[in-house]
Amino acid sequence: MSPKRISVGMVGYKFMGKAHSHAYRDLPMFFPAVARPEMKVICGRDERGVAQAADQLGWDEYVTDWRQLVERDDIDLIDINAPSDAHKEIALAAARAGKHIFCEKPLALTLADSREMLEAVEAAGVKHMVGFNYRFAPAVQLAKKLVSEGRLGRIYHFRAWFLQDWILDPEFPLVWRLQKEIAGSGSHGDLGAHLIDLAHFLIGDMSEVIGMSDTFIKQRPLPTAMTGLSAKGSKDAPLGDVTVDDATLFLSRFDCGALGSFEATRFAAGHRCTNSFEINGSLGSVKFDFERMNELQVYFTSDADDVQGFRRVLATDPAHAYSEAWWPPGHTIGYEHTFIHEMVELMQALEEGRQPVPNFQDGVKCQQVLEAVEKSIEERRWVAVSEL
Repeated sequence: MSPKRISVGMVGYKFMGKAHSHAYRDLPMFFPAVARPEMKVICGRDERGVAQAADQLGWDEYVTDWRQLVERDDIDLIDINAPSDAHKEIALAAARAGKHIFCEKPLALTLADSREMLEAVEAAGVKHMVGFNYRFAPAVQLAKKLVSEGRLGRIYHFRAWFLQDWILDPEFPLVWRLQKEIAGSGSHGDLGAHLIDLAHFLIGDMSEVIGMSDTFIKQRPLPTAMTGLSAKGSKDAPLGDVTVDDATLFLSRFDCGALGSFEATRFAAGHRCTNSFEINGSLGSVKFDFERMNELQVYFTSDADDVQGFRRVLATDPAHAYSEAWWPPGHTIGYEHTFIHEMVELMQALEEGRQPVPNFQDGVKCQQVLEAVEKSIEERRWVAVSEL
């Protein structure tokens, strides 16, 4: 029997739109047994830009009004990767229309909005997923396996850091990611959200947090054009206020008793995308750095004294999640593959009639921690996650 076909309508066509489109196109080639996405309609406000994207990325049609898209009878799944301030309205309309939904993170600008989105999809009975793609690197899946199987013993520490430097230049324009009314928050909600989700995935829920943050560059020139993480401006452009954090750090306690530390910044010179974590347990440790995403550093206390130390595990053998679909052992994969694996989970879930993971519940849980950290910064105290 041939795989089920899922007709997709996508809102957004720039950075994440390209990543999602690539995933939809490659998935049937390498994972032929799962439901097959059909790239039906792409949507964007700029007709010229979305028309070009439809042609370049391989979509059958384009529209400029997402309201028209969600009402179409020939669409099964709405993919939302527009800026964060648009997520809620589109998701609520899609749920009312009975569409399954994939939404990029952060789920919404606020915890209240994300909870409203969760309530809407649960009331509508549709399937829903949130875009935490880093879960789907095979090396991260291996770390999860080692923790779940107890091979690291009792977990004592989870430390994570996501370091970038793309806005280090004070003349870099005021892109939408630096405006609170559009992005919700800065490095905290953009980068820190990924760290929080990885912590939830690998270790479990957090009970309390305390944090600090700063905005190092208070004003920036207004942009003349922007795409993804790049932008153009002029020397004579007027200045606008940066209304989000440039860097946020926080500590946490996990329900399991482990201690956590988190750092997210866009001002770490020399770090392009250092998304890393380390887990320390009573029987061993693991270390991961996304800039070397095919590797997991693994240490076991049970090793003989003369070979103690971290070992490099290359997670490309068929023994590792998703790797059997790709290349011979040692032939590495890249960033785009995390999105393909993400869509494998989504398509399998739709075919099996179950909720994919991570879903809107995970998005709400992440938003709850994000806002608990913000509350702790504002009130300069430890905040229990359950307060929110």
